Amino acid sequence: MRPSFRVRSLLPYLLITLLSFMSPVLAAPEENQPTIRFVHNPDPAPEFKLTGLDGKAVTLADSKGKVILLNFWATWCGPCRAEIPDLVELQNKYKDRLQILGLVVDDDDQDAIKDFVEKFGINYPVAIATNDIRMQYGGIAALPTSFVLDAEGRIVQKHEGLRDPVLYETEVRALLGLPIGNVKVETFEDTGQIFLKHAERATELPGVDLSKLTPEQKISALHKFNAETCNCGCTFTLAQCRIYDRNCQISKAATAKIVAALAHPAPSKSATPAVPPAPAPSTQPVASPSPGKPRE
Repeated sequence: MRPSFRVRSLLPYLLITLLSFMSPVLAAPEENQPTIRFVHNPDPAPEFKLTGLDGKAVTLADSKGKVILLNFWATWCGPCRAEIPDLVELQNKYKDRLQILGLVVDDDDQDAIKDFVEKFGINYPVAIATNDIRMQYGGIAALPTSFVLDAEGRIVQKHEGLRDPVLYETEVRALLGLPIGNVKVETFEDTGQIFLKHAERATELPGVDLSKLTPEQKISALHKFNAETCNCGCTFTLAQCRIYDRNCQISKAATAKIVAALAHPAPSKSATPAVPPAPAPSTQPVASPSPGKPRE
């Protein structure tokens, strides 16, 4: 056990002191009171069923009734390696009411992952995440990325990058109804900060401006983003590349070209026929023309 963690266990009031220095995740209101924030009216986390490194099933349903910390990580990720000992201690401390799940991305060498798990003494389930799961959780553009789920399986917070373990412990304790000292709990409306959960947000991709498209055009754009492969050599679709690599100029240019084509469709190549002179007025009724076949 790390000395710092033991001190926190023996001196709970140290938690309040440490929290006051955490920024920007712990907001500090005018009275300098440390604050944590959860989503107001959160949505259920996307369910999945994976096989863990130990051969057992890894699902969210198996941890129903517990607070869940869903941690996306990789063995080669320095910040991931740095936070794992703290996650191990957190799991051990709240093992009866907290379940940490480690989902590995960008790494499919099971033997190497097993050696890593054994070396670091990871005491929570670890499984390799599929690309579909990664997409369901917003693409996971940074590692580590952790989602905090309440006891009802709803996503209430998301953290990208290495965070102070005190933050995770405070959030867990708050969700479990345990004392958190002089820490304020606020709620906020999720407008896409957590993950792309609503249909109208499904077309929101880093660096892609769809504001000038109609809802139908946005859907068409998304279909094209998911159907065309990026030529940068990543082997991903344009949509995946924009999520996984926000700095890729090739996928950025390709998606922009698709958006421009939908927003300003090119005129038909066939020449527009000359408008014939208007016929002389007639007293006979004129039948309405039959509707033509819709243009593809």
